[in-house]
Amino acid sequence: MTAFAFHTTRSILVRSGAAADLARHAGPILGPRVLLVTDPGLRRIGLDRTPVDALQAAGHEVTIFDQVEPDPSVATLDAAIAAGRAVGVSGVLGLGGGSSLDVAKVAAFRLGSDQPLDQAWGVGQARGRRLPLVLMPTTAGTGSEVTPVAILTVDGEEKRGISSEILLPDLAILDADLTLELPPAITSATGIDAMVHAIEAYASASPNNNPMSRMLARQALRLLGGHIETAVHRGHDRAAREAMLLGAMLAGQAFANSPVAAVHALAYPMGGLFHIPHGLSNALLLTHVLRFNLPAAAATYAEIAADPFPALAGTDEPHRAKAFITALEDLIRRLGMPQRLRDVGIPHEALPGMAAAAMKQQRLLVNNPRPVSEADALAIYRQAW
Repeated sequence: MTAFAFHTTRSILVRSGAAADLARHAGPILGPRVLLVTDPGLRRIGLDRTPVDALQAAGHEVTIFDQVEPDPSVATLDAAIAAGRAVGVSGVLGLGGGSSLDVAKVAAFRLGSDQPLDQAWGVGQARGRRLPLVLMPTTAGTGSEVTPVAILTVDGEEKRGISSEILLPDLAILDADLTLELPPAITSATGIDAMVHAIEAYASASPNNNPMSRMLARQALRLLGGHIETAVHRGHDRAAREAMLLGAMLAGQAFANSPVAAVHALAYPMGGLFHIPHGLSNALLLTHVLRFNLPAAAATYAEIAADPFPALAGTDEPHRAKAFITALEDLIRRLGMPQRLRDVGIPHEALPGMAAAAMKQQRLLVNNPRPVSEADALAIYRQAW
């Protein structure tokens, strides 16, 4: 067996209703003064009230930073850090989607370490200590609660990442009750995002692609493929929501150790330049990248095809990979998601610039089963347009 390393969150709690008992689960970790990092939309619908009330009732002081935007900027991170420093917080609680959790992760690191941010970009560069950190996802998508990665937007358009074990939280809490009000469009986009994580982790060319990640990716695909349509069309189905949260987390554990590749690399310019939500960007590119990869990855895709789509188990193996891609296209269509880049307002003349920007994501492109040149990226964008 090839040597590999596998890292994940120290402790994970999967329990509906856990937010109401947050002080018992997370209070001893977070300490007396908690910085809650979240977004304004979540606050508007009051999804923060249950965890905040639980902490305050137990005597914790809670400072709320609720200005996290999609594709969060370094300026937003700096504001969150300033809010925490102003009151001398003892721990950080991230509540929300991937953007809020990523800001919470880096804020906890920067509040506990004196390392400048510019020295922390990249893989394994963040060093020092961080404050205690608890993450509670309210979407079933990014798996950020179990990954050592945080993505921020630099200079208005470039997506830049920090990948370090320091960013793994002390505790991740999966409470399906926090996802019951998630709108169908967000449910579908984040769900497909999680499926992309599992697919790319399983097929990753990373030398750390390993049996544990592959096992987790396949179980994630079974859960996500089996429940995403129910979660989108019957959002208050708690069992479906629990399955989606668990599937997204397992996919997160998979790609945290066997990294994602070209779908994500090509999706990042769409978020940075046009502010297309990350999950939707992945969905728009997924099948086009998979078709590009077929010469190198057909056997790999055939192995996982029946996990989200059990009916494909009876498909002849030489045709199963193509049937898998077609099934993904059909699923995305049934979920009511946009089908083309032009459907989300991306102009054709922007495609060359996007291809050039995608080439900056070499940390991801090196994991793709088939090498991707700038010309290849442009061709994929044109097919998706």
